Amino acid sequence: MVMISLPNSQRARFRTHLRNGGAREIGGILMGEQVGPDHFRIVDFSVDDTTGTRAHFVRSPEHHAAELQKFFQRTGSDFRRFNYLGEWHSHPGYPVRPSHEDIASMQSLVDGERDIDFSVLLIVRLRCFCWFDAGTYMFIRHARHYPITLTR
Repeated sequence: MVMISLPNSQRARFRTHLRNGGAREIGGILMGEQVGPDHFRIVDFSVDDTTGTRAHFVRSPEHHAAELQKFFQRTGSDFRRFNYLGEWHSHPGYPVRPSHEDIASMQSLVDGERDIDFSVLLIVRLRCFCWFDAGTYMFIRHARHYPITLTR
């Protein structure tokens, strides 16, 4: 079973960005560290908090590619340990489940758009302005997506 850890420091960063994003969807990419077999920790994430609307978010590939390159420089390009983990976006007014569009986008990501075997989708929102709510899903090449455990 795959497990994703989201440390408290990263949860705090998400809360700040979600408050700033308000009712608009925001998002970016997740950068992770493999800490064990089938266990990854989110160590950084990019944020595009300007292009989303109340019900839609599409990330800017150029902005996030630059963030990923900075991450690789900071981690010494140790791709076996530190790498792109997936995508994230907010659903400020909706449940933290992927929409049909989210599913199609993530499946096309792993089935051919990029040379990756899997990708995580993290959907987040704040409830009552402070409660961090998250849904985490694994997308695997030529397979169905499934929910995965998100821990601290």
